[in-house]
Amino acid sequence: MEFWNNIYDHFDPVALDLGFINIHWYGLMYVAALLVALFTAKWFVKKDKIPISDNLLETYFIYVEIGVILGARLGYVFIYSTDTLYYITHPWQIFNPFIGGQFTGISGMSYHGAVIGFLLASWLFSKRHDFSFGKLMDLVALSIPMGYIFGRIGNFLNQELIGRPTDSPFGIYVNGILRHPSQLYEALLEGLLIAAVLFVYRHYKKVDGELMALYGALYGIARFVAEVFRAPDPQIGFLCCGMTMGQLLSALMILAGIATFAYLRRGSFAKAK
Repeated sequence: MEFWNNIYDHFDPVALDLGFINIHWYGLMYVAALLVALFTAKWFVKKDKIPISDNLLETYFIYVEIGVILGARLGYVFIYSTDTLYYITHPWQIFNPFIGGQFTGISGMSYHGAVIGFLLASWLFSKRHDFSFGKLMDLVALSIPMGYIFGRIGNFLNQELIGRPTDSPFGIYVNGILRHPSQLYEALLEGLLIAAVLFVYRHYKKVDGELMALYGALYGIARFVAEVFRAPDPQIGFLCCGMTMGQLLSALMILAGIATFAYLRRGSFAKAK
């Protein structure tokens, strides 16, 4: 296990150095996550006979990509960053990938902000193209988890979102401290496990939108658990009752997911009567 424990000493997060720009493994994993989600969606469209064309689906993914990037970045700036006031007074710096004239990329993205951006983009798409918002959400719920696995692997390769200290033989040394590989725990919990549950449950759904509501609750639970092994954001630390910001936001997702699921099921039950 020694090689595994010290894997960061043998791994360069930069996949390709082009001189004027570095391509990181994280960036490659982000692209892989998007492509896997898209091809997973196409697979479910064909298998479950969902009435949406490939061209329209690809157009939707462009909407989503824009919404997710905007939401994730703005979510980080207004929720997690200690420089919020600076960004408010210098909004052009929010998406500036250069520091001191050198390309550094954009650092700092919020998953929960990405969710808001995703929902807004999806709503706009459904209105513009007259496509059922509920059906769209259910398709996304089935597609996201598999792509999410690659996103968390990207976090691991980028040596970010590190875990809490541990004495587990599976720990990874980060700056001399053995820590949980929490990014991989998240890949399993938030990605593979949720994908498996929704893959089976889709045969039992009663109304459109139900899978997305279930996804929201399941993701909140998985993220809440994973945060037990993940180090809190250093600029925020622990909040009320020893919870992290991620756990607080995940608790809200759990409540919203359960409430939406109950509302949709209640409507379905009323129609059946």
